[in-house]
Amino acid sequence: MSGLNLDDFATLIERPDSAARRDAEARRARLGPGPGALGRLDELGEWLAAAQGTVLVKPVERPKALLFAGDHGVASLGVSGGPKGGAAELVRATLDGTSTVAILARRYGVGLRVIDMAVDCDPAELPEEVTRHRVRRGSGRIDTEDALSAEEAERAFRTGMALADEEADSGTDLVVLGDLSVGGTTAAGTLIGALCGTDASVVTGRGGFGIDDLAWMRKCAAIRDALRRARPVLGDQLALLAATGGADLAAMTGFLLQSAVRRTPVILDGVVSAACALVGQRVAFRAPDWWLAGQGSGDPAQTKALERMALNPLLDQGVTVGEGTGALLALPLVQAAAALAAELPERS
Repeated sequence: MSGLNLDDFATLIERPDSAARRDAEARRARLGPGPGALGRLDELGEWLAAAQGTVLVKPVERPKALLFAGDHGVASLGVSGGPKGGAAELVRATLDGTSTVAILARRYGVGLRVIDMAVDCDPAELPEEVTRHRVRRGSGRIDTEDALSAEEAERAFRTGMALADEEADSGTDLVVLGDLSVGGTTAAGTLIGALCGTDASVVTGRGGFGIDDLAWMRKCAAIRDALRRARPVLGDQLALLAATGGADLAAMTGFLLQSAVRRTPVILDGVVSAACALVGQRVAFRAPDWWLAGQGSGDPAQTKALERMALNPLLDQGVTVGEGTGALLALPLVQAAAALAAELPERS
């Protein structure tokens, strides 16, 4: 695709500062309580030191939750338990402050941003600041057709990159990444199945809203057919996102990679963000060093993707709702790790 060379990310993305991490680990050995007493909070503090490039960890004071929204044509097969109004209903609930992620963001004092990439509604029904990045109205039915054209995939990917730059330039020090999609877990399962070389049944979950056995069988068949379309383009990640992803997933992948370039840490939510992260890992193998897995949703595809990236979820509360909820629940844990790493006194 013209003008966009994904290979550049492998050069541009550096690992977090290993020297700062070693020094933070040495400093932690001098703090009370003793090493190991704080469990994973020690590991988180050292990860933050490396990401920030400083031994004395700075507090996470300007986090932002970004939710990429889109409808997926494959939902017409009855593979999703999402609302009948589609992703637009999820977007409205979030903007109205009544969704789970909106309530938690308000409680935690976290900024919340919704980006419509492919919601299937008249753009006039939503605020202009939400719809201004929209690439198309809904994505194609991935079991029989491409989700996007090549041009749409590149546009969505570039939008994600631009948003990562906006957040970094505005001072956002950590991003909670989520999606507002209907049919998105089917696309995510396809991407993960293709990249991990597994059968459809291994990566077919029951989605954020839960589906019965018959719907699961339809979803499994849709992923099986989509995998046949994904395998010929496995060597080209942008073509893969166009064939079996969607505008929201392409934008999230671009966002993740550019955030790593800009050294902005990201907390991943469920299977959709995990799928985008796995695509990002194929592009630049160092990129996952900048990401945390917020929570394990129980989706088999998410588990597969996180294992492939060696990311261990911070929480396992059985939260399947998506929308960035699980990742946002993990944010206070990261903030606690930052505070303890910076403020615990050294032993005499």
